[in-house]
Amino acid sequence: MSTTVLVLVDHEGARVHPTATELLTLARSLADDVRAVWIDEGPTGPDAAARELLGRFGASGVVPVQVTGADPHLTATVVDGLRAVLGAVPASLLLLGSTFEDREVAARLAVLTGGGVVTGATTVVRDGDGRFVAGKEVLAGSWSSRCAITGDLAVVTVKPHSTQAVPVDAPVAAVAAEPVVVEASAAARAVTVVERAPRPASDRPSLADAEVVVVGGRGTNGDFAPLEELADVLGGAVGATRVATDEGWIGHEAQVGQTGVTISPRLYVGAGVSGAVHHRGGMDAAVTVVAVNEDPDAPIFEFADYGIVGDLTEVVPALTQELRRRREARAGS
Repeated sequence: MSTTVLVLVDHEGARVHPTATELLTLARSLADDVRAVWIDEGPTGPDAAARELLGRFGASGVVPVQVTGADPHLTATVVDGLRAVLGAVPASLLLLGSTFEDREVAARLAVLTGGGVVTGATTVVRDGDGRFVAGKEVLAGSWSSRCAITGDLAVVTVKPHSTQAVPVDAPVAAVAAEPVVVEASAAARAVTVVERAPRPASDRPSLADAEVVVVGGRGTNGDFAPLEELADVLGGAVGATRVATDEGWIGHEAQVGQTGVTISPRLYVGAGVSGAVHHRGGMDAAVTVVAVNEDPDAPIFEFADYGIVGDLTEVVPALTQELRRRREARAGS
């Protein structure tokens, strides 16, 4: 079996997405040859700074890909690029992030190549037979599963923060290979992007990648200001339950759950969140769960590591104030 692992690098322009360094760290524990795939509008690939970053976390090379004839951000276009790379590089594993787009890419690619696909994995190892085995939580975190991929190609999306990004001992900038230029397929050309509007700039990390997430539910009664202050003190993102987004209290892009964004932060703070099963399915990979709810019988207390029974309008501001005081005290010492 080939010992080459490909990592699809999510990026915005020249900025490498943080999950790429985690995937590269995981990839080099599985193979000797790790190559980063960079799909963009032009064939030049990442700049020197990006190649230095990718090499620092274990990429032995970068494969720049240009798909002509369609928007490079479409999932069908990304699949076209990956199929071209797989035709040129004999890889046995492709690692991707666990965003909505990457999961769709994984599914499309697996269908077209006959590969085995696992989404939302938290671990990937090789067994004694050389097969890749992905571990993941299922049924709202009530079960842990291990999925062995028996085909020639394994396609796995990995949840953020599943692996701690660790640089190599002697980093060397990843060398860019000859660009792969491919004509877009009919599926990619069938879609025309008529407009793209950037999201408003924010100092907060993205919800899917944040190490700290503060989530509000029905108990907020629509007031997310205290949660936003707490998130800012913690350097985290703000999320919401489906009830809160359906009420229009916050945008649907903030929804955490089985039908929203799946998160795996190191710290999850749920304020006014009941902990219904469909919400838990989107945050069950959180390392530490803190719950604030007036109802002592709320389901969230069954799986929370720390629980506070109380009014979130009193508890959350008090917590924010204490955290801010401690930060100022450390800064002044």
